Amino acid sequence: MMDWIAQGWAWTRAATLAVLGMFAADEPSHTAFAGYVEAEYTRIAAPAAGTLAALAVSRGDVVPAGALLAQLDATQELAVVAEARARVAQAQAQLADLGKGRRTPEIEALQAQRNQAEAAFKLSEAEFRRQSQLAAGGIVAIGRLDETRAAYDRDRARIAELDAQIENAQLGGRDDVVRAAQALVNAVRASQEQAEYRLAQRTLTAPVEARVVDTLYALGEFVPTAAPIVTLLPAGKVKLRFFVPEPAMSGLRIGQSVAVACDGCAPGLTARISFIATQAEFTPPVIYSRDNRAKLVFLVEATPEQPAGLHPGLPIEVVLP
Repeated sequence: MMDWIAQGWAWTRAATLAVLGMFAADEPSHTAFAGYVEAEYTRIAAPAAGTLAALAVSRGDVVPAGALLAQLDATQELAVVAEARARVAQAQAQLADLGKGRRTPEIEALQAQRNQAEAAFKLSEAEFRRQSQLAAGGIVAIGRLDETRAAYDRDRARIAELDAQIENAQLGGRDDVVRAAQALVNAVRASQEQAEYRLAQRTLTAPVEARVVDTLYALGEFVPTAAPIVTLLPAGKVKLRFFVPEPAMSGLRIGQSVAVACDGCAPGLTARISFIATQAEFTPPVIYSRDNRAKLVFLVEATPEQPAGLHPGLPIEVVLP
């Protein structure tokens, strides 16, 4: 009887040790932490609303930098640009006109009037001299001499007047008027640049080489202001997110190299820690945690040095050196 009891205790002890060994085998390593791959997407949107007029890419396409992605309807923007360019041309023409004198036919007409005035002046000058000689000899009255002197002075003043008109006609606009016209040119030119910028915003291009992850609108749909139209994943723009329990936090630092492993990945993958959370959180109840016990952990992010093959959402395991 005692032998049977002793054997029972031995069996129970062995079973207990086996179970404890199983749990011990399931306990996570102090230097290995579970996580996943997360992408750093680039979402391309237009700053203004409009109808999607063209969609040049599809999901899965790889596009180079500067490639056309989408085009919003730009009918209104094209009209505004055309109007702005016309206003610039008008203002420039007005400024150029102020820098010129009056038209050639107008100046020629003034010159013809001066020729007439000069002929009249010569006649009045000759008459005045003749009347002066006659008045000196007492042949004509003083009143007649005064009349010829007045005609002489009048015709001479007329020539001076026409000379001034011709000179003024050859000049441009006044300085303050020219400055005002130049300011107007600058203002309408700035309006043109704004209109052309808004027109350019209707065309969406790839900022870098990337893969098209998703297109969020179909041709002909109305796109709200700043709504993403195309989602891109630039080459190598992935990061690793894993969770580290509080006891292991003292061994982490920014820039530290860690080893990375995942199903189907090539051996020898490494990454460098780029972010360490300053606040703790509860272990998320997802497949990446080894158990479901609620414990506090810190989020850590690392940048892979060999991003090829690391797809967003892929579970990974990070091992500290």
